Amino acid sequence: MENESAIAALAALAQSTRLDSFRLLVRHEPDGLPAGEIARLVGVPQNTMSSHLAILSRAGLVRAERQSRSIHYRADLEALGALTLFLLKDCCGGNAALCAPIIAELTPCC
Repeated sequence: MENESAIAALAALAQSTRLDSFRLLVRHEPDGLPAGEIARLVGVPQNTMSSHLAILSRAGLVRAERQSRSIHYRADLEALGALTLFLLKDCCGGNAALCAPIIAELTPCC
């Protein structure tokens, strides 16, 4: 991942509604959710949610697919993985022991 892509992804997530929406979509992988359901669960109007989802989509964090009359959104887990690796790749100057607590936090769920 390049700096530009990481900055775009982090900027997209640096807003409460977008962060909540993205985390919601990650929890609903691999099925994803329709835009209206995301808006309902996050508690924002649908037109506002459309703007937030468009920003997440432009940042490469979510993918949209039209299903009949609605648009279904899914988190892009590859993009999440790339962003996470970008942030942690040079963790602690290569001293894996210093990164062990981060890895331990992930191990039970993944």
